[in-house]
This record gives sequence, structure tokens and C-alpha cells, in this order.
Amino acid sequence: MLTVVVPTRNRAHMLADVLEAYCQVQSPPSGWKLVVVDNGSTDPTAEVLASFANRLPLQSVAEPRIGQNFARNAGLALAEGDLTVFADDDTFPHADWLVELRKAADSRPEFSLFGGAVAPRWEAPPPPWVRWVVEAPSTGGRNSEVRAGPVYSITDPALAEGPIPPWLVFGGNMAFRSGIFQSGIRFDPAIGPRGSSYPIGGETILLIELGRQGHKAWHVPRAIVEHFIRKEQLAKSWVLARAIRFGRGQYRAAHTGNAGSAELRRSALLHLPPRLLAVALLMLAAGVTFRPQAFFRARWRFNFFWGQVLEAQNLARERESR
Repeated sequence: MLTVVVPTRNRAHMLADVLEAYCQVQSPPSGWKLVVVDNGSTDPTAEVLASFANRLPLQSVAEPRIGQNFARNAGLALAEGDLTVFADDDTFPHADWLVELRKAADSRPEFSLFGGAVAPRWEAPPPPWVRWVVEAPSTGGRNSEVRAGPVYSITDPALAEGPIPPWLVFGGNMAFRSGIFQSGIRFDPAIGPRGSSYPIGGETILLIELGRQGHKAWHVPRAIVEHFIRKEQLAKSWVLARAIRFGRGQYRAAHTGNAGSAELRRSALLHLPPRLLAVALLMLAAGVTFRPQAFFRARWRFNFFWGQVLEAQNLARERESR
């Protein structure tokens, strides 16, 4: 058996559409259940959940503390079976999604983390400049290159089935051997969606730590969900604001060890500003030579590093207050 955990907050209308898609999901041979965590919703989320109670193997639980990772952790209390799958309330599963994840987990016993494919579902046709994001080449590392992964939370369609670094498992379509959580491991509620300003990557710190512990990850390209991309996300201002949150999340993920507040402040004041200056010069050069694509990518990188400066200061304050 496996359990799917879906946190949700104030997306009743979309949740209804997503749960309708879950009604078409094929059951894996060992069965499954769906746990939806209502993370302090003030809209008709409860009514939507009640309307699907007889159509899905559904359980719901309320988590009043706002934060995606608070909700994920709350959902674990209802998880059953040997595989725990996480999805988002704006991802639409393909019918064979769970069958493919189950097949991968059963055939790869040496792997304990599984990442499925996340494809885009555009609310409106994307403007031409979005190709600068979707078609941007990945450099293969956790870095500041603007690409579709951190911007729209979609996986690289060219990523083949096989072993991957744990941090390439995306939060909207990921599965864990349940024994990981049965040992007491949980998501860090200090990172991830919890309001309008937050560091991106609520699952990244956990995935990196599990990799350090020796857990291996496998990509399952046939286990597909579609991430709904809203109209307002097709604006350059939204993408550039996301670059700051992505920079914050990447910095926090890279400094989860024992770095002291003084070291973090030195990073914010000495190491990161030269990167900001270098990228600012790239922005200037692209601007004066009328190269909008180069300017946009340089601006993304600038915002990414600025997010790192902000998170270095946030972490320093947190560690000083301990």
C-alpha cells in the first residue's frame, strides 16, 4: 500500500478539479489512500473534501499552523504503507501516475527516493519571452541559472529514467520509502511556502540530508503530474520575484550545518556582494547593447544572489536568538 499526502490552503476551486483528476487515477496493485491536509483554509475547502469522501480513498486532517512543511508533517500521521508520496494541490496526476511510482519502487529496492516528472499545464498561452525560461539550458547543478525547474517547478523533459541527485526530486511529485519517516525524520517547517515571502525549496533540505545519509534517488519519467501555471505567473515581475525566493532557499539549504552567525554575516557582507556587482555589470552590458534575453537572465541572477544576501542575514539572526 502507499499513501499520497497533499497539503492545501485556500484553493477550494482548484482542489475540486485536482480531486476530480484523482478519481481517474489507477490503483496500484497494493492499493492506496489519499491524505489531504487543510492548512488553515478560510474558503470552502472543507466542503470540497466532503464532496469527494465517497469517491476517493480519502482522509483529511487540519493543520492550523501555516506552512507547507507543517502540513506535510501533519499528513504523515495518517500515512500507511511502505511508500509515501507527496503532491501539491495544483498538480494534476496522470491516470497511471501511482502505478508507475509503485513499479519503480518495487523494482529498485536499493533506492529510497523517487521523483516523477512534472509537466506544465498553462492557464493561458505563455508569452514568447517565457521560452527564455523553459528553453534555458540547465548547467546540471544547484546554481543560479534561470531555468524552468526553479521558476515553474517543472522537470526537464530530457531527464532520462535512472539515478539522479536527491535534490532533483521535485516537491510536487516525490515518493519516499515510509521507513524514512517512521524513523522520526520530518520536513523542516522553517522553509517552503508559508505566506507571501518565503525561501523556495521546502523539501530540498530534507532531500540533501537524506542524500548525505546514503539514500539514493531514482527518476521515474512515466510517473507524470501536470503543474498548473497561473496567468499571473506569466509576468516577468513574478518570475524575478521568485528568483529572490529561490536564492533564499538555496542559501538556506547550503548552510544547514553549524555555521555561526558571524560567518553568515561575513558571507552576506563580503562574499556575496562581489557576485552582485559582477552580475550588475552584465545587466548593464546587456542593457546598453539591447539584448533583452541576456538582460533578463542577468537580472534573474542578480535577484538570486540578492536572495542569498537576505537569507544569510535571516539565518544569522535566527542563530543569534538561540
